[in-house]
Amino acid sequence: MITITGKGVYGAVAIGMISVFNRSEVPVKRAHVQDLEAEKARFEAAKIKTIEELGEIYEKALKEVGEANAQIFEIHQMMVEDDDYNESIINIIETQKVTAEYAVAVTADNFAAMFAAMDDSYMQARAADVKDISNRIIKNLTSSKESEAVSDENVIICADDLAPSETVSLDKDKVLAFVTAHGSSNSHTAILARTMNIPAVIGTGDEMLENVSDGVMAIVDGYTGKVYIDPDDATMEAMKEKQNKDTERKKLLLELKGKENVTIDGTKINIYANIGGPQDIGAVLLNDAGGIGLFRSEFLYLENEDYPNEEEQFRAYRKVIESMAGKKVIIRTLDIGADKQVDYFGLGKEDNPALGFRAIRICLKRPEIFKTQLRALYRASVYGNLGIMFPMITSVSEIEKIMEIVKEVKEELTEQGLEYSGNVELGIMIETPAAAVISDKLAPLVDFFSVGTNDLTQYTLAVDRQNPNLEDFCDTHHEAILRLIEFAAKSAHEHGAWIGICGELGADITLTETFLRMGIDELSVSPSFVLPVRDAVRKIDLSK
Repeated sequence: MITITGKGVYGAVAIGMISVFNRSEVPVKRAHVQDLEAEKARFEAAKIKTIEELGEIYEKALKEVGEANAQIFEIHQMMVEDDDYNESIINIIETQKVTAEYAVAVTADNFAAMFAAMDDSYMQARAADVKDISNRIIKNLTSSKESEAVSDENVIICADDLAPSETVSLDKDKVLAFVTAHGSSNSHTAILARTMNIPAVIGTGDEMLENVSDGVMAIVDGYTGKVYIDPDDATMEAMKEKQNKDTERKKLLLELKGKENVTIDGTKINIYANIGGPQDIGAVLLNDAGGIGLFRSEFLYLENEDYPNEEEQFRAYRKVIESMAGKKVIIRTLDIGADKQVDYFGLGKEDNPALGFRAIRICLKRPEIFKTQLRALYRASVYGNLGIMFPMITSVSEIEKIMEIVKEVKEELTEQGLEYSGNVELGIMIETPAAAVISDKLAPLVDFFSVGTNDLTQYTLAVDRQNPNLEDFCDTHHEAILRLIEFAAKSAHEHGAWIGICGELGADITLTETFLRMGIDELSVSPSFVLPVRDAVRKIDLSK
């Protein structure tokens, strides 16, 4: 038996035969051509076919992983049509008189190297995207077959890494688990695995590839990040027992639907869901969430080629609020910037985008964008129970400016005879150490806090959470983070505000009791974690 350790990105156990992902590498050689126009026409035809294929993958992803996760394939389609990318390919064909596939391969290498050399982790990740779309164009130029991975049997996929298009193209009914030598827990593949509820272990290193082959029995433990290749009888028996207990636990969770989120001693807590768009409402209702604790409104900006107008936003917000039938819906104002770039915002390159012009800073510098969103939100508020929260807050003055703009918007709506609710709660995200440290000054100005633990961890520990080399330094349970959250909770309650957690730590059941003892009032998690967190809450006795 060989045991290999990586990073578990979806907690579950899979047992089955290995299928090594055979990527169809197309050898590209430098070859001269005479008819340059014909070569350029070949490239255009391959490009059109590639865009069509990506459209098909997008539709498949839409059904399997939702709109927010499927958007990567729309981005890939746009990358295929990028002017700089296309001009490079055409220029190489014309100046070097070479085949289209060679020109695509050279451009892919050049652009990938350019992205990889950037300081911005988001832009670094684009290197893999360029390689992915370029390989697809080359396959279409050479009429090569798609990469293959799955047989007629259910199998564990082992690969060096998987591009997003490769992950979604697999038949998920035949995939027991993913194991990759490379990649980070924040990669598109890891996110897709979690969304598809498929056990996954990433970052095992090249040792894994040296020890796997088709048809070999393996066990993937997505909880511990361990992969057992050709397991011995004792390991097989222990892991089957773990798998059975896991299956039974998930069945028991279904019995928790309709039950209260209450501890043994009678303490109640709200458990809400995080969503990326209206298409996720079904999952919220299916998993019995008490409301929506984080609605990421930036999807409206990411999917548009220009600023979404008031009516577009109003319709989207109204749909979500109405669908929740009176349950709380907390919508976060746009959080563009850092790793979420939109061309038409014209933000420009920044040396430290995570610390740059983003979120509420854009809203306060460009109030016309902010007021459009606020008008849409307040108009939608009459259709249910709305809360609005503002991201990336660091000071009292920011909240004061926000409240001035909110007042202007409400006055304008009143003058125009447009209705809005008078019971809209206004809150802020505690995601910077600055906000946590002065939370006693901020709490009197708002109705609630929502702790964004992902960014709070990043900023507190000075660790780029998207950098796989820093995962060992990203201690999400660090005492400094927990102290900041505890102080924010104390500040909120002293000034009559409530406090929730909407970051990934909200779903960490090893911290659930800690959060309840701090006085956290609400936990907002991905829809699939609502019932596991409810189960954890119902086993806690705070009287002890």
